[in-house]
Amino acid sequence: MGSAFATYQEDAAVQKKRWLILVVLNLFTFMSTLDGSIVNIALPVLSKQMGLPIAQVEWVTTGYLMAICSVILFFGKLGDMVGKIRMFKLGTYIFVIGSLLCGFSGSLTFLVISRIIQALGASMTMANSQGIITDIFPGNERGKALGLIGTFVSLGSIAGPSLGGIIISSLGWEYIFWVNVPIGLAAILIGWKVLPADLVKVKAKIDAPGSLLFAVFIIALFAGLLLGQQTGYGNLWIILSLVLAAAALIWFLRMEMIRRDPLVELSLFKNPLFSVSILCGFLVFTANFCFNIIAPFYAQNMLNLSPFAAGFLLMLFPICMVVIAPISGALSDKVGSEPLTFAGLVVMVIAQFGLAALHEGSPLAIVGLWIAMLGIGSGLFQSPNNSLVMSQVPRTQLGSAGSVNSLVRNVGMVVGITVATTTLFHVMSSKAGHRVTGLVPGRPDIFLSGMHTVFTVSSCICLAAALLTGWRMYHAYSAKHKQMVSKR
Repeated sequence: MGSAFATYQEDAAVQKKRWLILVVLNLFTFMSTLDGSIVNIALPVLSKQMGLPIAQVEWVTTGYLMAICSVILFFGKLGDMVGKIRMFKLGTYIFVIGSLLCGFSGSLTFLVISRIIQALGASMTMANSQGIITDIFPGNERGKALGLIGTFVSLGSIAGPSLGGIIISSLGWEYIFWVNVPIGLAAILIGWKVLPADLVKVKAKIDAPGSLLFAVFIIALFAGLLLGQQTGYGNLWIILSLVLAAAALIWFLRMEMIRRDPLVELSLFKNPLFSVSILCGFLVFTANFCFNIIAPFYAQNMLNLSPFAAGFLLMLFPICMVVIAPISGALSDKVGSEPLTFAGLVVMVIAQFGLAALHEGSPLAIVGLWIAMLGIGSGLFQSPNNSLVMSQVPRTQLGSAGSVNSLVRNVGMVVGITVATTTLFHVMSSKAGHRVTGLVPGRPDIFLSGMHTVFTVSSCICLAAALLTGWRMYHAYSAKHKQMVSKR
């Protein structure tokens, strides 16, 4: 593509291929987010095969998400500097290589290292995909396109347990990683033909101190939170880890305020619509990952379903979401995003309270109903919320904003895992009378007590997001009403 065009909207060749470009972006968006959750249903299998407790095997999931969170802001800023499309392409190669290595892992250590390689590639694609879409699509289609990529983000995050159960039962746990290789190679080949050259690049310097401080913050925070589940939060090293995380965050924020080329444009958060949308997205992903961690164990160990059958039951969530989300994205261009995000959150609150009432003998139809409602609520919420986030950002900061949005999403996943497992183990330990970090044979009542508390907590998280969204919607309508009155 020549440099004669100031924007992609002026280039007819790019506009002709824009929906095919969206397909390429969505394929990697789906795979990279899928790999944050697909391992969840394999945790019981990995735990048995490797002879390790669940709390240790959990690092296969959390190591991936921690690595993404540590570097995603760096790759978003780098995308603004060297080109978002160039950074996206590099990420696709690294992700496919990492996926291949994961399937060949014979030990937990090698598997976690392979997952970190995979995460580096995933973070490059996640940080820049939303900015690419915002750059390429014209204003009248941008909401729909961002809605679709947001749908694939959520679909990948939630479809993991169901798809993973089917793949593990049919082929083995290695194939939950190897399935990425042929799909990734196909997407790379299409991308070579349809992705244009970068138009927008920002002259800036790499914020190395900020990048390092942020990585220290993420690693110290999540290491402290996750190890605290196993050893208890009174442990001196756990306390020191959390103190280090707090100090690194404060130092990072102070440095970003005075740096000429900061890693994060903190000015983005002065826009209340951007900030509230980001916060609500974080809360929803936290709540959904509470479900993602608990549901596979409930389906397999309480309902006695095989991984294959459990996968089909949990598939109700992504199926309902993928049906509702595009409709919600299209509607948001006509009726506005605020009412749709609010309605979605209300549905999610009801579904989470329903899940909190399940027990060992719950009928599959009732379980399926609550799972489907959770998918419908997520579908209503995600697309309009992503459109709200990216519509508030100037063109030169799209990479940074996209990486912030992706960061918050992935932090929400890790926090969801931490909230779910910490709450589950605490309640189970209290009921058992000793420290518990896994299922107790012959005592389903202990797990169910923990599960009920986890879903009650996640429903309250959704309720907080609903109240925030309701407040945002009220102020948006009040502002519009004042404008109408002033014009009269």
